[in-house]
Amino acid sequence: MRASRLLSLLLLLQTRGRMTATEIAEELEVSVRTVYRDVEALSAAGVPVYADRGPLGGYRLLDGYRTRLNGLTVEEASSLFLAGLPGPAAELGLADFAAAAELKLLAALPPEPRSHAARMRERFHLDVPGWYRGADEAPFLTEVAEAVWEERALRLRYRRWGPAEVERLVHPYGLVLKGGSWYLAAACSGTVRTYRVGRILEAEVLPERFERPADFDLAEFWRGFAAEFASRMYTAEAVIRLAPGAEDLLRYTLGGDVVDKALAGGQPESGGWTRLTLPIESLTHARWLFLRMGALVEVLEPADLRALMAEAVADLSRVYGAAPDGGVSPVRMPPAPDPANPP
Repeated sequence: MRASRLLSLLLLLQTRGRMTATEIAEELEVSVRTVYRDVEALSAAGVPVYADRGPLGGYRLLDGYRTRLNGLTVEEASSLFLAGLPGPAAELGLADFAAAAELKLLAALPPEPRSHAARMRERFHLDVPGWYRGADEAPFLTEVAEAVWEERALRLRYRRWGPAEVERLVHPYGLVLKGGSWYLAAACSGTVRTYRVGRILEAEVLPERFERPADFDLAEFWRGFAAEFASRMYTAEAVIRLAPGAEDLLRYTLGGDVVDKALAGGQPESGGWTRLTLPIESLTHARWLFLRMGALVEVLEPADLRALMAEAVADLSRVYGAAPDGGVSPVRMPPAPDPANPP
């Protein structure tokens, strides 16, 4: 346990530079006193750890000191190869660099972790996009990534949700890959916003540089954005009756998290049916989704949604009640919005 912690401390100082004892303690989840003892142990082992005094002080390694990557366990080394995403790396223009880094990592590993990591790569593959939906075409991803990395302003021509096109001058803070789609977090007019990279029609990296806020946390921003988007997406609720054995189809139609939460509070009814309360985006979108379930779902509330379902069923009855050459024109339903495509 202590040996692993000492290695973590060494790698922290090697990758981050000067750190205070408090910062190290928070990172390793130990007491400051433990950090003092661990630093002394590293010094006794010949690791050149130095303490700088004063308000800007802290612990650091001697300039130029590097440790070889020989403390990885078999599982840790294998996880690094499983975490490598060749597809996204290629999209960002980093395929050659990722391959070179992987080769160097393999060369630095002892024989057993090396063979285990190779087997991991041969036996597991990560496919990021969801089923029935390919990855977004993002022709300007390389330019956007360059602007993010070099902290340069970016001029965009962007297609918003619908036919509208806008021009934006943004300061790009970071990129997020979600469900096969890339999203850009960027500051525009003093507000950090999200742009789907696949909707960028033109992108120009400007020579003008900007200063990225030191306290901006991309992962934290994305969690907040995702939560806000979910709260904006679901604007109402529907009460339904679900046929026995149709839970998996409902999960596929509406999403597993939403359905599992509803099932936890469901009320059993006669014949194995279950009464559920589900969040919905809108009446028209809910009608489109529930029609996919056929007779396995009965909408009870709200009354307007039940009326829309009845109207749709009546339209279908007129279409399919006539002979194929009966001349009945099919009813055109409005397209449902795509919940996976935020504006």
